[in-house]
Amino acid sequence: MSIFEYNGSALVSMVGKNCFAIASDRRLGVQLQTIATDFQRISKIHDRVFLGLSGLATDAQTLYQRLVFRHKLYQLREERDMKPETFANLVSALLYEKRELAKDFVVAGTASESLYGACESMFKEDMEPEELFETVSQALLSSVDRDCLSGWGGHVYVVTPTEVKERILKGRMD
Repeated sequence: MSIFEYNGSALVSMVGKNCFAIASDRRLGVQLQTIATDFQRISKIHDRVFLGLSGLATDAQTLYQRLVFRHKLYQLREERDMKPETFANLVSALLYEKRELAKDFVVAGTASESLYGACESMFKEDMEPEELFETVSQALLSSVDRDCLSGWGGHVYVVTPTEVKERILKGRMD
């Protein structure tokens, strides 16, 4: 088993019409043993930037702390929040590789193969926030049902220019 699969995870993010959604599962495990059922994989950097990290939980927490530190330094120097594109470049620089910016959706975690298939079949362009929430939720829940290392419901954020809606999904609890 790869160290990236040790804790299990499922992350998905989709773009809609003037909005985006990011969702993750809530299970933290050590291989097949469940440790927590309310683990938070999505972090808010500021009102327009959310970060979802999969992989080994301790590495994800360390990376998150480094990114928050860099964002706070930027705020002190520039007296404003980072633009999403600037933050994406910061993440790419910290991870030592150039990432392609997706125009529709991205997936990560141990459930990424089933997430990719679900997103491919459910995604359509210019979805309104409610339709985007439904699509992301259905893709996440159907995918974590096929992955024994992720699950226990989901956590979904839908971000529009005026508001951030956070919702908890109930899923299979086995």
